[in-house]
Amino acid sequence: MKLALISLGCSKNLVDSEHYLGILSQRKNMELTSDLEDADIIIVNTCGFIGDAKRESIETILEAGELKKTGKLKKLVVAGCLAQKYSSEILKEMPEVDAVIGTGDIDKIETLIDGILAGKQVVETSNIDFLANADTERIRTTAPHTAYLKISEGCNRHCTYCIIPQMRGRLRSRSIEDIVKEAKAMVASGVREINLLAQETTEYGIDLYGEKKLASLMRELCKIEGLKWLRSYYMHPEYITDELIEVIKEEDKICKYFDVPIQHVSDDILQNMARAKNGDQVKDVLYRIRKAIPEATIRTTLIVGFPGETEDNFQELVEFVKDFKFDYAGVFKYSREEDTVAYSLPDQVDEGIKDRRYAELINLQSEIAEKKNRKLLGKTVDVMIDGVSAESEYLLEGRMRGQALEIDGKVLTTDGTAKPGEIVKVKLEQNFDYDFIGPIVENEK
Repeated sequence: MKLALISLGCSKNLVDSEHYLGILSQRKNMELTSDLEDADIIIVNTCGFIGDAKRESIETILEAGELKKTGKLKKLVVAGCLAQKYSSEILKEMPEVDAVIGTGDIDKIETLIDGILAGKQVVETSNIDFLANADTERIRTTAPHTAYLKISEGCNRHCTYCIIPQMRGRLRSRSIEDIVKEAKAMVASGVREINLLAQETTEYGIDLYGEKKLASLMRELCKIEGLKWLRSYYMHPEYITDELIEVIKEEDKICKYFDVPIQHVSDDILQNMARAKNGDQVKDVLYRIRKAIPEATIRTTLIVGFPGETEDNFQELVEFVKDFKFDYAGVFKYSREEDTVAYSLPDQVDEGIKDRRYAELINLQSEIAEKKNRKLLGKTVDVMIDGVSAESEYLLEGRMRGQALEIDGKVLTTDGTAKPGEIVKVKLEQNFDYDFIGPIVENEK
């Protein structure tokens, strides 16, 4: 029996997919395959965060379902956020689907597989409290030298545009000891870079310890011998403390990298989003980071077209982006999601206006990045090699400390050799978009 898995959406969802693979790989009669045409069972682990993600998930499910006609496929399972939210609709509208399993039922995947192989239609979406730990089986799908490490699940915040708490439940933090245990096992297996994940990493520990514990966790992880780089994603600006900034500044292993989704800076919009008290609160955090660590890489995400966003609100955001000059910024058009507070807010913004504002911000950020990146030319930087470039078999590619796995730019090497995971020194000679090119001038000693 051959199993294939398609993982959509964010890196947090990818970790769930890796747990599915790990659990099912223990079955004697189950063989994993990357060839969809050769699979007897396919699991599509879906994303349901915004409209575009839902459409991609639905299209992928339908494409996989076609393999029941053209391939060996016998059973199709839909997992993840879309399954959690729309299980009954999926089964009603997609007869090719044999089972749905939600975000909190990962540990029930074997029972589900037994059920569908026995000819049953199975629904597992009742639990939303599951939390994987260091002992939960997992097969990592990233390169051997880098890994994602999920430190908590769920979220206690209620941003008015976000459906995630309904799909993932309330915050559930793993203990520091359990996280360190998994991290040590990763490093022992060859991992040199660990990327911490959660819906909001800065919220970590509040439920378990009664206080924010990300800074303490990072200090403990830095003690692991053999770990070279540590990075944290998804930092809510309200929870970024002076202590956390200081830890990131002091610890050599921690990449000076802040992923801070601010979404907006207009007081009215932030309050309607339930993101922050006002724009000054958001700006203060960002400027404190810049003052404490001038060389820090700061990434953000921005939403345009939120209900009630006027041209003045938008221009306020534009002016701040011009002034602050983020290193990276992901821009999203507001997606109207059912069962969120924002869905029913008045003054919904026209799609054409969203498109224009989106294009203006994207173009502005591209100009900012181009100027910032040109200032790096001629410098020699540390680069962790990820492997042979997909663009050319004659080039290696890797990332600087300020380039996170899969979401930021990369560095291509024009001369020299190195192994995946090796940290080399590269002289940056040319840039295009968010990528750089240059020769390796020194290998790791």
